[in-house]
Amino acid sequence: MKHSLSLAALLLCASLTAQAQPAADQVLSTRTAGQAEAPVPARDGTADRVLSTAPAQADSAQAVSRAFEQRFPGIRVDAVRVTPMNGIFEVQVGMDLLYTDAQVDYVLQGSMIDAHARRDLTAERLEILQQVAFDSLPLDRAIKQVKGDGTRQVAVFEDPNCGYCKQLHRTLEEVDDVTVYTFLFPILSPDSTTRSRDIWCAADPAKAWKAWMLNGEAPAQAECETPIQANLALGRKLNVQGTPALFFADGSRVNGAMPLESLKKKLDAQNEPGRGSAAAG
Repeated sequence: MKHSLSLAALLLCASLTAQAQPAADQVLSTRTAGQAEAPVPARDGTADRVLSTAPAQADSAQAVSRAFEQRFPGIRVDAVRVTPMNGIFEVQVGMDLLYTDAQVDYVLQGSMIDAHARRDLTAERLEILQQVAFDSLPLDRAIKQVKGDGTRQVAVFEDPNCGYCKQLHRTLEEVDDVTVYTFLFPILSPDSTTRSRDIWCAADPAKAWKAWMLNGEAPAQAECETPIQANLALGRKLNVQGTPALFFADGSRVNGAMPLESLKKKLDAQNEPGRGSAAAG
């Protein structure tokens, strides 16, 4: 899971900070052999109900969310969901998933596997969480290239010094009827920022971008106002951790350059009945 080590360290740091405080409910685990578990106090000072064997799902999720944030001060829980595993809840922190019991005595990281169906439930959930409504993307901040009738669409976060991005553009040369929106996302070197600026500020950004990515023709130095910082902020919000990162019209995403046949199949699927712009679930 992405960020697993850093998130685990953050949780441990939060728990150590909490242990230095006198409140007994803020340590990672208060249960010892033979002891009954006390309910976790809520933020308003009242005690949460001890969960029954069949609690209302919404109430359970809210209780787990409050308890988790009290166990780990400074950690913001984005969502809590019931899992198929009895007594275990999924906790979403940003774009990471954790698992815990109802009292937040123990926290697990890793993949939850459906042993009967042989499905990675964690991977499936992450795929849903990473979906982005295509229409929500600020396409005016991207370089637009149209091939053929341009009916199929893909948005790509790219660094001008990214070798895999250049490989993707060589692949796109074999694809027709597609509109490609490139969000300049310079993360590899200071030169990436400079080159992104020169390309965006060129008289014809699409032509300058193609000339650089396919032929290595450096753009002339140019100055203008660019959306680069806004694109970097957008990429962080969308959890873009590398380039290229492709976003398709159905809301799905793929990290990395795709082989030609896989890319064609993915683009073709966007026009299937019932497919279209989607938002994260």
